[in-house]
Amino acid sequence: MTNLATAEAKLGRALREQLQTLLDGGQAHATFEDAVTNFPEHLRGAIPENLPYSAWQILEHIRIAQRDILDFSNNSDGSYKPRSWPEAYWPKNPQPPSADAWEQAIHHIKEDRVAFERLLNATDDAALIAPFAWGDGQSLLREALLIADHAAYHTGELIVLRRLLGAWKK
Repeated sequence: MTNLATAEAKLGRALREQLQTLLDGGQAHATFEDAVTNFPEHLRGAIPENLPYSAWQILEHIRIAQRDILDFSNNSDGSYKPRSWPEAYWPKNPQPPSADAWEQAIHHIKEDRVAFERLLNATDDAALIAPFAWGDGQSLLREALLIADHAAYHTGELIVLRRLLGAWKK
């Protein structure tokens, strides 16, 4: 292996490690897990004054959007079907539809995150930055950054919502 090839391989590994850390969150702010763990069940559907959504709606939006990004990124067979924005990305009902819906949504978010990370790690360095044949210039790197950015934004919203409801750490 040449020095250039060795350097490129190290760069690819370092990039994937940093993406993994970014997807896990928590370097500069609370993690997704911090925001959703021990969220009082009776407050999951509450909408604080001057906010348009409940914690349930935010959580479910994170799940739907992340799954959509995973499906889009893993579309080599052409099966991806775009959703209509914003209707298909936000639940209309502020209340979880069942007692276990909250935990199921968290489980699916974590499961899909692992699936996305597997996709990242199964892709060679060139494919990581190459535009998808089925997109408008998106790449797997861009989609990884999008998932991390989207999750961080809505994690912050969940924490603000918890603060407004008096259900955040003191």
